[in-house]
Amino acid sequence: MRADRITAALLLAFAVAFSAGALKYYPYWGEGGPASAFLPFWLGVVMAALALLMLLRRPRDVGDWVPRGEGRKRVLVVIAVTVGFVALLKVVGMVAGTALYIAVLMRFLERHPWWKTVAVAAAAAFVNWLVFAHWLHVPFPEGLFWTF
Repeated sequence: MRADRITAALLLAFAVAFSAGALKYYPYWGEGGPASAFLPFWLGVVMAALALLMLLRRPRDVGDWVPRGEGRKRVLVVIAVTVGFVALLKVVGMVAGTALYIAVLMRFLERHPWWKTVAVAAAAAFVNWLVFAHWLHVPFPEGLFWTF
């Protein structure tokens, strides 16, 4: 219970600092509408409201929240695959890394058939590239195996 209160207080402080920093360093409104501080400011406000709810709610006994057995194994696999994805990002690139990440989780954790795994992984990697690299022009780590 005490950890919840400490976490909520830290989250509240972070949220307020996040919103204040957005307003301090970036313009809130521009000639054409919302400027670069608009979204971070409101994200901080929402985060602060949720932290306040967490801080003010009545504490209750949550029991043992740590997963056991198969659940623990699944959580550790997801963490290990995520760490591997981040570690290999500069080698395999963002698009191929996304496809591999989803494929490993779908095939070896969820036991989906290969055809479905390949289709979903390829579609997710393509949509990831389409939205961020093509439309929004966000520079992706290209890696050795994937360049556009």
